[in-house]
Amino acid sequence: MRLSPLNQRRWNNFCRNRRAFWSLILFSVLFGISLFAEFLANDKPILVSYRGELRMPIFSFYPETAFGGDFQTEAIYRDPEVQCLIASGGMEDCFDDPEGIIEAIGAGTYQAEDFQEGWAIWPPIPYSYRTTVDRPGAAPLPPNGQNWLGTDDTKRDVVARVIYGFRLSILFALIVTAASSVIGVIAGAVQGFFGGRLDLVMQRVIEIWGATPGLYVIIIMFSIFQRSFWMLVIISIIFGWTALVGVVRAEFLRARNLEYVRAARALGVSDWTIMFRHMLPNAMVATVTILPFLVTGSIGGLASLDFLGFGLPSSAPSLGELTLQAKQNLQAPWLAFTAFFTFAIMLSLLVFIFEGVRDAFDPRKTFS
Repeated sequence: MRLSPLNQRRWNNFCRNRRAFWSLILFSVLFGISLFAEFLANDKPILVSYRGELRMPIFSFYPETAFGGDFQTEAIYRDPEVQCLIASGGMEDCFDDPEGIIEAIGAGTYQAEDFQEGWAIWPPIPYSYRTTVDRPGAAPLPPNGQNWLGTDDTKRDVVARVIYGFRLSILFALIVTAASSVIGVIAGAVQGFFGGRLDLVMQRVIEIWGATPGLYVIIIMFSIFQRSFWMLVIISIIFGWTALVGVVRAEFLRARNLEYVRAARALGVSDWTIMFRHMLPNAMVATVTILPFLVTGSIGGLASLDFLGFGLPSSAPSLGELTLQAKQNLQAPWLAFTAFFTFAIMLSLLVFIFEGVRDAFDPRKTFS
């Protein structure tokens, strides 16, 4: 797709800001990797070959009976018996000595009738964010070759929870910011363009709405309804859309009496076309300036609610819950270091990126 000259100039300005450009590259790599978290950290194999048939447990439900087991519940793939059933093609000997049979298959010395060797491809981290690690000792356990960043106080792998938590935090922030920005820009544009009594009434409504304690509303809602990701997203949008209204309103109030707006009105151009095709691009610099605060504020708000126990369910991969565990387990410094550096890297990259975007939209900003 070919960019317009204006957008090409903005992209060139962004690329000249080396800090923003490399932050975008690094953040894109990290976020792209986290989008495939199920392939990186999972207690289920990515691909299984059983009796010549290929199966993908990370996408489909397979009971233990599908591999020659006894139970109709989902197969526990980390169980030695299930691994033996997959490797041997469902031989009944697996119920007697699964580890010995797996070792014999690996050495090529296993001989049996109807034996069909199978295999499984595992993720690099054989734990999901909710998997309990089978390691001796009291939790939280320190880092080692099995758990690179140790475990939390319920013996869940910290690396897996960070990968899933990073993805969850970014998706939450992007959804909330995008929806809040659309609502806030429309409301601010309507206020600033039409002004008068409409502007006065909407200002009073926004002032009352902005004074409503959102945290208390979230606590009340979660005491009535079950906590969930999408409910938290909706509540965050409801209380977050007012952040952009004032900035957009001020830009439209300033621009509505300029010559190009009056000329467009004289030519019979519709109000909505004037607002969003001609006036809004000129208000983008001020709008983009607020976006990093919305994104980082959404991430911080989610982490704060999780830290206080009013955010996502306790089983969710939450970075805020990891921070709470670090506070409660001072004898496990790896939890505090992991939480700190995850937030520091994530928020710094986002701030640098949006700083570059803001400067790219500013026609007065140039880079050498």
